Amino acid sequence: MKQKKVGYILGGIFVLVIIGYFIFSRDSKSELITIRVNKGTFPIEVTTTGELFAKSSEKIRGPQGLPQMQIYSVKILKLVQEGTRVDSGAFVAALDQSEMTSKMKEIETNRDKALTQLTQRQIDSSLNLRRLRDDQINLTYDLEQKKTIQEQSKYEPKAIQRQAEIDVEKAERGMEQARKSYGLQYQKEVANMDDANATYSQAQRKLEQMQEKIKMFTIFAPKKGMVIYTRNWNGRQQEGSTVDTWGDFTVAELPDLSKMISRTYVNEIDISRVKTGQEVRIGIDAFPDKKFTGKVTEVANVGEQLPNTNAKVFEVNILINEFDSILKPAMTSKNTIITASIPNVMYAPIEAVFSNDSISYVFKKDGGSIIKQQVIAGQSNNNEIILKAGVNENDELLLLPPENAEKKKLVQLSPQELKKFEEIPETKKNPATNVKAATKNTKPGATR
Repeated sequence: MKQKKVGYILGGIFVLVIIGYFIFSRDSKSELITIRVNKGTFPIEVTTTGELFAKSSEKIRGPQGLPQMQIYSVKILKLVQEGTRVDSGAFVAALDQSEMTSKMKEIETNRDKALTQLTQRQIDSSLNLRRLRDDQINLTYDLEQKKTIQEQSKYEPKAIQRQAEIDVEKAERGMEQARKSYGLQYQKEVANMDDANATYSQAQRKLEQMQEKIKMFTIFAPKKGMVIYTRNWNGRQQEGSTVDTWGDFTVAELPDLSKMISRTYVNEIDISRVKTGQEVRIGIDAFPDKKFTGKVTEVANVGEQLPNTNAKVFEVNILINEFDSILKPAMTSKNTIITASIPNVMYAPIEAVFSNDSISYVFKKDGGSIIKQQVIAGQSNNNEIILKAGVNENDELLLLPPENAEKKKLVQLSPQELKKFEEIPETKKNPATNVKAATKNTKPGATR
């Protein structure tokens, strides 16, 4: 029994020894992980995340001219799923017709009222003109009667003849006045009829226009393509969204997938280094094995603020050089913008450079020993940093401090080397600003 217990104890000790060996062995190895100093052209980069868009697209629009009908917004009742491939003339969306229908009923009522007024005006005009024509006929009979009396009065005394002559003149004057009155009344009735007819025609025309517009509330694809939802300041327009009718009233789009752009947003610290024409390396998050190249085509002059943050960013558009069927709108991309290249310099990973107050240093292998060497660091990108003095090409640097690192004596650079790099600031060699400072104080890849 005792022998078994002793065996268990010895076995446990053996396992602990093995575990301890692996742990300490791994730690000691990790402390001595080294990299070599490289020499060559050093790229200065700005890395951001972006979203893919088609460079150009066919807009699928709703009916135009609705604001003139006092319809300023319309709700999307139905919309095909984003990414659906449609043929020319295929159904895309249906808009809410309730407000349009209500206005149509109002205009139809006004049209019917105008038609009633036009009919009433026709009847009134007919009655008025008929009455005037009857008066002229009666005046004609009265004039003939006066002329007959005048003819018969030629055998009468002068006074009677004169009276008969006056009666004829008055009848003729009355007849002439009746003719003029009829002419004026006719013109008045014609004007009234034109006015009533214009009111009716305007209401009828407006009703017909609305009947044509309401047909456009069912929207069909203008050509073959893949439907992509439109984005605006209020977010993505989708089924259930309310769309303003001002402007081009776009409901969705049919993108041209042969030319894609990555739209990204660069923070205000880095934007001064981003220029049109700069080369870009592009990766797609959904396909990490795929690599593309591009070029900066647009840089916004005015910044904007991200929602719910104090960050100011500037929109940058990057045209992707290659075509690939896997590229789809709304995919997320990683964009590395090469803002400058510094030739013939030495550089190493940022993790290999340490600092103490204002002094930068590295741990350099020198045969079997480790040297704590002062260096002069220059510009950096996301992964590496330029070492202007203190190291040579192919020197081996530790990525982690060795044991008793704080006790190691610092090997300082000579006053001549320090003075040399003080007199030639790096900004004169290359106008690009220090990327390391920028990346510490900003969030690269700010996106909307």
